Amino acid sequence: MSRPLPALLTLAIALALPAAIHVGEASAAESTAVAASPASSKATQLNQLYTQYWEESLKLNPLRATFQGDPRYNDQLPNFLSAEYREKSRRFTEDWLKKVEAVGAEGLEGQDLLSYQIFVRDAKNELEGERFPGWMQPVNQFYNIASTVVQLGSGTGAQPFKTVQDYDNWNKRATRIPVLFDQAIANMREGMKAGVVQPRALMDKVVPQLDALIKPKAEDTLFWGPVKNFPASFSDADKQRLAADYRKLIEGELMPAYAKLREFIIKEYLPKTRVSAGMDALPDGAAWYAYNARQSTTTDLSPAQIHQIGLNEVARIHGLIGEVMKETKFQGSLQDFFKFMQTDPRFSFKTEEELLIHYRGLEDKINAKVPEQFSLVPKAPFEIRPVEAFRAKSAAGGSYMRPSEDGKRPGIFYVNTYDLPTRKTWDAEDLYLHEAIPGHHFQLALQQELTGLPMFRRFGSEIAFSEGWGLYAESLGKDLGVYQDPYNYFGYLQNELWRAIRLVVDTGLHSKGWTREQVIAYMLANSAESETQATAEAERYMAIPGQALAYKVGELKIKEVRAKAERELGDKFDIREFHAEVLKDGSVPLDILEEKIDRWIAAPRDSTGPRRDEAVATAGNGE
Repeated sequence: MSRPLPALLTLAIALALPAAIHVGEASAAESTAVAASPASSKATQLNQLYTQYWEESLKLNPLRATFQGDPRYNDQLPNFLSAEYREKSRRFTEDWLKKVEAVGAEGLEGQDLLSYQIFVRDAKNELEGERFPGWMQPVNQFYNIASTVVQLGSGTGAQPFKTVQDYDNWNKRATRIPVLFDQAIANMREGMKAGVVQPRALMDKVVPQLDALIKPKAEDTLFWGPVKNFPASFSDADKQRLAADYRKLIEGELMPAYAKLREFIIKEYLPKTRVSAGMDALPDGAAWYAYNARQSTTTDLSPAQIHQIGLNEVARIHGLIGEVMKETKFQGSLQDFFKFMQTDPRFSFKTEEELLIHYRGLEDKINAKVPEQFSLVPKAPFEIRPVEAFRAKSAAGGSYMRPSEDGKRPGIFYVNTYDLPTRKTWDAEDLYLHEAIPGHHFQLALQQELTGLPMFRRFGSEIAFSEGWGLYAESLGKDLGVYQDPYNYFGYLQNELWRAIRLVVDTGLHSKGWTREQVIAYMLANSAESETQATAEAERYMAIPGQALAYKVGELKIKEVRAKAERELGDKFDIREFHAEVLKDGSVPLDILEEKIDRWIAAPRDSTGPRRDEAVATAGNGE
């Protein structure tokens, strides 16, 4: 999990929801019988329902199955942009919500209660969002179906190309791409009539993206990648047949569909785009953005509340950076200090090996302190590796890959050694804590070890929780033996500042009428970011309203429930057990996190200290 969330994953999530089909409602007699069942029977009934739900969801949403490594539907691509598909999904959600609520939560405990709460909450939120016409805006520069399908079909994404059947599966799936493109055009025309269109600044970026994909010859397209890389085991006859099939598909169907989409955007859509930047300029836009904010943060915070939180945090963090400036006896303004931290050669690594040695030293230093902060740690091994050369130029500074389920691949913290002058020594401690230990490695590896959870939870993710945990992990630096140098502490503050700025500018854009230029100016005045980076970030927030709110809000909620636990438990509070309680159930919405921490606080404890929750001890099997 890198910072920020990759565009392909963002779209994959968008395409995968709602993942459902209509399977009929539970009868009144069934509902009454289930509701009267004892807790153990109810838990069994619910787990059976969750299993059935998951299986049926994969049938309707083959892309979800593909992205999770399930190959059963790799030849299918439904028209998920159509009104019929949306209606089918709505009926499914209503029906499954009735089935699960008929069982009820009474008597449920532990994971069974959490699964029920998360399922019901997510279903209700999904139905609430039906009123907002996101389907009218299927294309922007940050994510769109044209980019997603080419990544699948290039052989570099989730779609497998290992067997002849894999190749035939993609050929069949790809024949449905023109249908999707035509539906996207029809939906955008509906948006033009309704005044629900994208900002001009975003769509101007889409045209060159499409131009880069449209080629007259199949061999020159990214879709030809699988043909260039036929497995050696394929027979000559299979290679010739598949190459002919792919040429016909690419030149006869895909490239004309891309050209048609491009022509529509240039001739019809661009003239109807809007000069405004935020959602509040759209019909019902204020309510729409408030819904997005609730979905992203999994809280009931309003955009106005989040904006003020952001302003307060920016001021607080600026004050802390000012203290670092005094400690280091720096003479100059805040912006002067930002420039000094970016350009002084003392903060650069001389070689790739020096950088890797530094990070591996951090691993040893932090691991020595982990037992003081954590009683629950993942079983999976962990490694630090440099980002591979072929992808280093476009990769983030650091990212984490969770371990494989079979235990053959460890959790991996990838450190980018490309363009060494940009890899600052003061950024290392903060980055390691976030992406590695105790950040994403602890959270994601532990979640994967919860093999008893329903699939919708094991493969689900609440960005406010996962990224909130990553930021919270950064705040533990001094307790884990780092941030001893003031410049390294600045590294933590600088990254925290950027997440606080997101709260200000995202809500400014979409609820306070800020322009794109206002957002860029605010970022330049209050952070060390370049104008190029600030512009890219501003347009990201325009494209995916509310998503950037999750990070800082998640961190603040974890800090809030920790402070409550410390206050109410007094000398019975144990930081190790608090961290175990936060992590032991995997990714959960923040409101449900707060409820479960409240139950943990209220649980009986003996006089010797905190109660060791039985669920913590059995986290590895998900019980």
